[in-house]
Amino acid sequence: MTAGLGDFLKTRRSQLRPEDVGVPTYGERRRVPGLRREELARLAGVSCSYYTRLEQGHSTSASTEVLDALATALQLDEAERQHLHALAGPAKQARRARRSAPERVSEATGQLLDALAGVPAIVLGRRSDVLAWNRQGHALFAGHLDFGALQAARRPNMARLVFLDPHTRELYVDWPSKAKAVVGNLRLMAGQHPDDAALHELVGQLSAKSAEFASMWADHRVKACTTADYEMRHPLVGSLTVTQQTLSNGPGPSIVVATAPAGSPSHTTLSLLAQAIAPSTSASSANLLSIG
Repeated sequence: MTAGLGDFLKTRRSQLRPEDVGVPTYGERRRVPGLRREELARLAGVSCSYYTRLEQGHSTSASTEVLDALATALQLDEAERQHLHALAGPAKQARRARRSAPERVSEATGQLLDALAGVPAIVLGRRSDVLAWNRQGHALFAGHLDFGALQAARRPNMARLVFLDPHTRELYVDWPSKAKAVVGNLRLMAGQHPDDAALHELVGQLSAKSAEFASMWADHRVKACTTADYEMRHPLVGSLTVTQQTLSNGPGPSIVVATAPAGSPSHTTLSLLAQAIAPSTSASSANLLSIG
């Protein structure tokens, strides 16, 4: 088994309290937090020695049934369960990290971005690189950056912006919540793409430059970025709360859009933002950049 699987199991075991799963402690004081190995093994219906080998990386395989039993014992949600299976998969066929082909915006994704001209939208790759954005998306998420700065060599990366860019940190009233979501999604991608050298490099750089990222990464939480509400402080239009939704069609880049309920103050604020950048939106197709 890979070290990633063992680390994930150990961390999640330590985060699960005995009372959460009905394990009696009889008032005893415990030297370490969370469940003991033998307790988790018993809940999953496997031997303690076998589970210990899994956690220490000494076992070479784990069946789907064993992984599902461990996921249930650890009370993992669906995204975490899939992540557990993904971590176990590479051990069956060792892979070497390699440089993946550059991510590109497909014609279909470009058409969808065009159709979203009235809504803040950005296209993100699996490493959170910004592959494309419309004017509203640029203005809402990264208006302090050059709109045309999407060439591969200097492409913005949302994870780097959230952790290392003061402007982006200030955008989110509850910055820790946004930061944890970013880390959780990167964890998910790392499990699905264990051979992505660029993704490993990104994690290494962020861990070295941000103690907060390193701490959150060590927590081994995974989170699928689907829908979440965020209160934002925008330098042009002030406070607003938006729902960020990730639109994805299988593997490949996804589109993140920001919306607010019709008639709400935040919807009005988004309209004000669109008006503020209106002089730059004379030609919709010219305003969408998607450079491979």
